[in-house]
Amino acid sequence: MKKETMLDYLDKELNEKIRDFDTAIDWDTRNHTIEVVVRLFAENKDGETIDDAQGVLSEEEVIEFEDGVIFYNEQKTKQKPDSQDYLAVIPFDGKKGIQQSTIDGFLVYLNEVLIDGQDDLLEFLTNPEKESFELVWDMEQFNKAVEQAEKETNSYLPYPSY
Repeated sequence: MKKETMLDYLDKELNEKIRDFDTAIDWDTRNHTIEVVVRLFAENKDGETIDDAQGVLSEEEVIEFEDGVIFYNEQKTKQKPDSQDYLAVIPFDGKKGIQQSTIDGFLVYLNEVLIDGQDDLLEFLTNPEKESFELVWDMEQFNKAVEQAEKETNSYLPYPSY
């Protein structure tokens, strides 16, 4: 039987544990990265004009916000991902992969971030004093979630072969 890889496990667990949010996985085999893309949606009832990070104005009825977390191979990724381009940047160890507890902790904490983010996005749309919106990732909180998950498992999930 084929051993479960970090990509298989991440996909399965993401679909089970992050049900209330739109997510996708983008595996870049050439750059040895796996990106988890998350999207939040909110109704723009008042038709507020919103400008995004690139300065594009929108008055859409439904506002979509997208961000991502990237897992990268410390040895083979050609260019280390810039932490300013992602919600979080998480390294893994080549073909050895990543500890299952890291993915388990990631999913627990990501769900918390998305729940808080959804509330913040709705507040942003209804509170004129809020000038901007972004998801907030706290590495200390993430590390605590991983430590908690380590109590249950500490096995490695290998990087997938292609």
